Order: sequence, then structure tokens, then C-alpha cells
Amino acid sequence: MVQVQIRGRGARRWITFGAITFGALFLVIGLILTGVSVSFLADAERAPGTVVALEWRDGHNGASRKKRENDEPAAYPVVEFTSADGTPRTFRSSTGSNPPSYEEGERVEVLYRADSPEDARINGFASLWLLPLVFGGIGLVIAGIGTAVAVVGRRRSQAVRSTQPLSECEFPRRR
Repeated sequence: MVQVQIRGRGARRWITFGAITFGALFLVIGLILTGVSVSFLADAERAPGTVVALEWRDGHNGASRKKRENDEPAAYPVVEFTSADGTPRTFRSSTGSNPPSYEEGERVEVLYRADSPEDARINGFASLWLLPLVFGGIGLVIAGIGTAVAVVGRRRSQAVRSTQPLSECEFPRRR
């Protein structure tokens, strides 16, 4: 186990504050993404769709970063459906996986906004709840660790203060 010693209470306080702030920020982002998914579900039209292709893409979406050995391409389903106005539509899911979550020819339920049918998603856990769960979970863990460190540090400093003898500076002698 690796132990890190941080000198001074000020540095510990800043690191603890940073962890709680970072965690709270991620938790808020997770809650916002949850609200977006809930709002999307409340307004969404439903239509049957078919996975017509699997688009294999690198996990980093073409960004210029070094490729790692374990970077494998992910399959993003391309789905066709017909919106309520009778127009055939096609979209690529924003959620890819390896191994693929869907197969070509598989029937799926599509959720889309009636006012913007190009904003469509497959009615599945990953496409609706993965990002809120990841951000919220990371935020909860980091904020929880930061809070626990702060509480333990506070209890330790209170315990140390309660065991120290009172000095004459704090309570002057009566004469």
C-alpha cells in the first residue's frame, strides 16, 4: 500500500476541498444528464426500428491521442425507423460497444423527439442511463472519499486538542 504524506494542514484541507468539489461537480453533471434522459423519455415518441449496420470506430473517435494496446474499435449500431410523419430515418447510436450490443437485422425500439426526429436513441440502458450513471457514480465516490477524509481529519484534530493541557494563555490564573 502506498502512503502519501502531505505536510501541513493547509495542504490537506485544499486537497480535501478539491476532492469534494470535483466529486460534487461530477455528481451535479450526473444529475443533469439524468434530468436530460428523463425529459427525453417524457417527450419521446416510440417507433420500431431495425439495426441495418454496425459502424466500427476507434474508441477515441479520431482524436489525436496515442493508441494503447487495449484500444479496440467499438460497434455503433446504425438504425432505420419510420417517424410518425411517415418519413424513413436513419441514425447512428452514440453508444458503441465491443462486443457489439446489437446484431445487424435486430429489431429495436427507437425513441425520438417528434419536433426533431434526428434526435433519436435506441430504447436501451446504455443509450439512456450509462453517462448519468458513470458521472454520478464517480462523483458520489470521490465526494464521499473527500468528505470521509475531512470528517476523520476533523475528529483527529479535535481529539488532539482535547488531550492537550490548557495553557496559561488560554485561561489566565486567578490571583
